[in-house]
Amino acid sequence: MLSGSIQRSKKISAAVKLYNTETKTKTEFVPLDPNNVTMYVCGPTVWNHAHIGNYRPPVVFDVLARVLRATFPKLTYARNITDIDDKINKAAAEQGVDISVISERYTKAYHQGLESLGVLPTDIEPKVTEHVAEIHQKIQALIERGHAYVAQGHVLFDVSSYSGYGELSKRDPDELLAGARIDVASYKKSDGDFVLWKPSADDQPGWDSPWGRGRPGWHIECTAMAAAHLGETIDIHGGGHDLVFPHHENERAQSTCAHGAKFVNYWLHNGFVNINKEKMSKSIGNVLLVKDLLEDAPGEAIRYVLLSAHYRAPLDWSDDALQQANNSLDRLYGALRKMSDVEVPNNIGNQIPQAFENAMMDDLNTPQAMAELFALSKRANTSESYDEQVQLKAALLQSGEWLGLLQQDPESWFLAGGSQDDTGEIEQLIAERAQAKTDKNWARADEIRTLLADKKVVLEDSASGTIWRIEK
Repeated sequence: MLSGSIQRSKKISAAVKLYNTETKTKTEFVPLDPNNVTMYVCGPTVWNHAHIGNYRPPVVFDVLARVLRATFPKLTYARNITDIDDKINKAAAEQGVDISVISERYTKAYHQGLESLGVLPTDIEPKVTEHVAEIHQKIQALIERGHAYVAQGHVLFDVSSYSGYGELSKRDPDELLAGARIDVASYKKSDGDFVLWKPSADDQPGWDSPWGRGRPGWHIECTAMAAAHLGETIDIHGGGHDLVFPHHENERAQSTCAHGAKFVNYWLHNGFVNINKEKMSKSIGNVLLVKDLLEDAPGEAIRYVLLSAHYRAPLDWSDDALQQANNSLDRLYGALRKMSDVEVPNNIGNQIPQAFENAMMDDLNTPQAMAELFALSKRANTSESYDEQVQLKAALLQSGEWLGLLQQDPESWFLAGGSQDDTGEIEQLIAERAQAKTDKNWARADEIRTLLADKKVVLEDSASGTIWRIEK
């Protein structure tokens, strides 16, 4: 990490503004406790490899976490792992293994993807299977408060008992029911009532409970885990737009009713990822797995694409977008490489430009923030003042850190796809080409350029010399 040794002298004093899904307004973020901001983000159900859409929330909220940590003394950030689910059960049964084998395999794969995309670890990563007792407590509280009922081994939330149901997604219950995939069952008081606890057959995973052996419903899991680690009322709850209903609507209802207090002060949701302007769908075969993308592209380029649109807007993924991200990062790393001899003092303090900071504090306007990075790189490429270059390099590194970009050595970026053994040969060929040009041996110079092109080495000649990179 290039910026690891740079110490900023103070926290950012400007206000963070966030768009709240519940109020549909962008307002200044005011935490319950300015000394400890709390944030919960819904994590994956670990039954298979995650696709590119699954990775947009952790990248987006990783950026928000970086901004909040630069602004407030402390952030406690939790992102859960759902390791009990019918899809996990099915996969385990088909493979003849315990559900933990499936969940641990794909949790590991998910973590590897996060690391490749530069997503920092959260403070807390609760797992559902480790919070069954807390889930029981929340269900019991809902029953005692008259918001849940037991029927044929199930415990269900009574939607009619909560007048605020539908306020998050801004639709009345009838519309919500019409647009949702609801399990119709004779034991329900209303078709819209949702499961808090369901019975498990002998061949299914289950836990003993006051209502019989069974397993939790999806929505109650996050309520129990968020309360256990962050409190009954939390500052920020995030996730993909697809979770607004039913998951977050149901979380909000059961948490408010179980605790008798507001559950979340700021609801944040990121937009969908479309593939070549079409929604990802197994039926049309356009689901992109991150593990496959990483075979052909650097994780930092994938992250760049995920941040190239505003987080609330849909993101259109394409091969062209990924190539453009590579080219853009080449430009930014190229500016840093030209300043490789510039030393940034450890105590330089905060050099983040005001325009960059303003963009990031305004509901994470990452496209505008990226534009400010290019403005910095343009100045760096033309600056002839060493002192100015010190400030520009620090500004690029510190600003990049907020985005989770530009944190590797430039030479490592440009060598990606090659190996350390290639470097000596490439440098030798470039030196030989330079000598051939000095000797006006143009044929040999062109021959060497062709040899390097075969190795996917791209040359950029300038008045100050030749720089190179491996084509990704």
